This record gives sequence, C-alpha cells and structure tokens, in this order.
Amino acid sequence: MEKNTELLNKALHLLPEVRKTKIVPLKGQSFFEPLGKDGMVEIDFGRHMVGYLHLKLGYINSHPDAPVWLKIYFAESKKELEEKVENYDGWICSGWVQQEQIHVDVIPAEIELPRRYAFRYVKIEVLDISSKFELTIDDAYVEAVSSADETTLIPYESTDKELVAIDRIACNTLHDCMQQVFEDGPKRDRRLWIGDLRLQALANYETYRMNDMVKGCLYLFAALPMENGQVGACVFMEPEPEVDDTCMFDYSLLFIPTLWDYYQETGDRQALEELWLTVKQQLKLAEERVDEDGIVADSDVLGWCFLDWSLELNKQAGAQGVLLYALKAAIRIAGELKEDREAEMMQKKYDLYCGAAKKYFWDEKQKLFVSGKDRQVSYASQVWLILGGAANQKEGINILHRVAQHQNAVRIVTPYMYHYYIEAFLQCGEKEEALQIMKTYWGGMAKQGADTFWELYDPKNPEASPYGGTIVNSYCHAWSCAPAYFLRRYYTGKLVNGR
Repeated sequence: MEKNTELLNKALHLLPEVRKTKIVPLKGQSFFEPLGKDGMVEIDFGRHMVGYLHLKLGYINSHPDAPVWLKIYFAESKKELEEKVENYDGWICSGWVQQEQIHVDVIPAEIELPRRYAFRYVKIEVLDISSKFELTIDDAYVEAVSSADETTLIPYESTDKELVAIDRIACNTLHDCMQQVFEDGPKRDRRLWIGDLRLQALANYETYRMNDMVKGCLYLFAALPMENGQVGACVFMEPEPEVDDTCMFDYSLLFIPTLWDYYQETGDRQALEELWLTVKQQLKLAEERVDEDGIVADSDVLGWCFLDWSLELNKQAGAQGVLLYALKAAIRIAGELKEDREAEMMQKKYDLYCGAAKKYFWDEKQKLFVSGKDRQVSYASQVWLILGGAANQKEGINILHRVAQHQNAVRIVTPYMYHYYIEAFLQCGEKEEALQIMKTYWGGMAKQGADTFWELYDPKNPEASPYGGTIVNSYCHAWSCAPAYFLRRYYTGKLVNGR
C-alpha cells in the first residue's frame, strides 16, 4: 500500500520543534587539570539529557605541534563509562555504543560534536598528544534538546517522598524521549514505535499535554503502512519519514486503543474519521491469524508478537488478549462514528473470541490461563486476557494473586509489560496493590541511582540484557514512563482534567 501523502503532510505539520537548553557540569568538579598522553577526566552534568557536547580546549607549555587524539565516552549510567566495546558480542549493532574518537588539529579550539547523544556522564581520554604541550579543558557544556516544555509540566503532589522521586524520574524519562516524535529511546533506537507511543501518549495527557504531537504520530503510522496496509512497528524520521520493515501482531493492534485514548482526551472526531480505515484494516489483518473457533494462531505461526522481552514466553494467549483489548476500543470508535453495522459485527467477533479464550486457554485445575501446546503459564497471558475482558474483576484479581504464587510462571522483564500488569490490577479495582508494585519495581530502579527509567529491569538480575550486552541497553526508555501517568491519574487525591 502506497503512503498517504495527505495524512503524511498533516502529520508533519502537527509535529513540534525541539527546544534547546544549555546545561553545564555540576559545580565543584576538577576537570581543568592539564592532560598528557593517557590522561583522562570525567565530567558529571548532574542529570540525564539528550543533546550535543561543546568543548573549549586550550594548552599549556609549548605551542601545539601535532593534533590531539581524543576518545570521548558518553554514558547514561555510571557503569557505562567502564564498559569496553571490544568485549561486546551481542546481536544488535555496536554502532549504538556511545563512544567517539576525534582528532583536533588546532589548539586552542572550540568544538561541537555533531552527533546527538543521550547521557549524564562524559569521559575524555587522551589517546595521544605531543610531549611538548598538555591539553586543558577550559569549558564544557551541552546544548540539550527536547520538544517538551518544562514550564507546562503538571506537578505531582504527594507527601510520599518516594512517589515524588519516582514521578520525577518518570517525567525526566518522558521529557528526554520527546523529540520531533515520541522516540522509544534517545540513545537507541531513536525512532517512533507504536507500543511505546501508547504509553507515552497516556503519560503526556497527564504531564505536558502536547496532544498535537500524539496526533501527528498517529497520522505518521497511518500515512506510512506496510504493503498490506498493516501499521508498522516503527517509523524512521530521517532522512525522510519511512516505515520500517518490522511488523508485530500486538503492536499493529495497539494503534486502535492509542487512537481511542487520544479521542477520549481531546474529543477530536476528525482524527477518528480520518483514521477509521486504518483501524478496520488492522482488525482485518489480525483476523487472518484467527481460526474458525476464534483462537489466535500459536507462536510458531503467529509471526512476531512482542508482549515482552522474554525468549521463553509463548505469545498465543497474550495475543488473544491484545486482540480482545483492541476490539473493545474499535467497538467504541465505531459507536462514536455511528458505524452501527460495523459495531455490531465487531461485537459478534468479540463475543466469539472472548468465549473461545475462556474455553481454550482456561485451565480449571490451576485456575489460570495457559498458552500454547505446552500450556505455559505466564504473567503476560493472565494480564492481557484480563485486560481483554476474558475475566471479570473478581476473577481477575484471583488470577493475578494466583499467578504470583506459581513457581514456574514466566515472569515480566520490561517496564512495558509492567505497565499493563499495573493496569490489570487497576481494572480489577486494586489500587493499593498496583501502587505497591509500582513502588517495588520502579522504586527498585530509583534505588539503583536511575536518573531516567530503563528499557529493561529484572530485579533478580539487574545486569540483564536482551541483546547480549548491557553496553547497548537503553537507560532512558519511553515505555518505562508509566508512573507519570498512573500517579497523576489514580493517586493525586484531586481531579485532573475533570476526572
């Protein structure tokens, strides 16, 4: 399917300009000492940021008679400074590693590194320099960039200092991922993913309220579909907007609740009308993976369905839950658009799929949902089938308690899946349990010194990486900004947006 130029132009018109802010290092640092060969200095800027490093270089002793060869390390977390790219042997390209080698021919000099980095810490190492002079770093600052306007941030007020700290980190995470689009991570992958967008948009409605940016991102996905009309998993913005060749069963379907969330927040009926065909196409394509009994195909034939970064996770039951979840949103959209015939057909399919989920995935002995031919028990399966409506409130909370006691249940490893885990507790009316999970999980990252929340956090294995090495992990990742949404929406003790 060709790109929709009309929608693309509307999308680009809606996207914001980035704002620039000068950030200087923390006071009291002694990085002005002269450096010879193998000399090294670390600079702490006091906060995570996204931007461009500026250095003012000088010298002492004789006039420089040769270029200076520098290696510069950028780190989102302190431990990144100590990691060696030579030791990385993972499956994601090491081009993401934030290290730079430069030659400076003329000293003194004021230089700006052209590449945008995401970092708090910088280490500068002198690989080689003439013996006739020493290098001085006379000044350093960062031109930080984000499209978020900090002056518009809606504050979160609480007497619980831990929650205030968690919220601040979550807002910092969202802020630094808000660039021209809602990026998944400003270090990696630096592009727009639909799964991340869903969670960023929810947080945005409660914080910065840059709703045109959400609309622009939705229009980008609709304007740049795959050949069969499927919403791609992600979109590149440079050199020109283009959909990636990656598609995921669940991510494409999440376009629908993301649109419904946007409409609930803004009342923008035009967006519903212009994106309605995209909604219907996602359901049509998803239904090709459903058999005559109303069951989504098993993982081996389903294609890529993300759900969580767990290689052992069977996706069948979770995919069924996502389909139900998306259908519920689509039925509401059809109702708003007075598409009564479509709404009726969708409701019949929902009833079929929901009944099939209860029949084929429910294990009466364990009183849990199971997935795949091996009848695997996982948190993801329970969560998505609860959110999809295959269990009522009372059943849902019993299921959530039961899976937590199941020794062999496949656990959650990303903040992305934890968002939906908390959403399931809230849907079941368990606000206090949801809050304690948030404190334990995101609070765990905060206690480990997080300035922004991470792409992946396994409390039992904080050094885990799905890529084969933590040096390419993202320590500022959009799908982990959930507390900024949940705390304001459910735990402020006062109305927000009239709710």
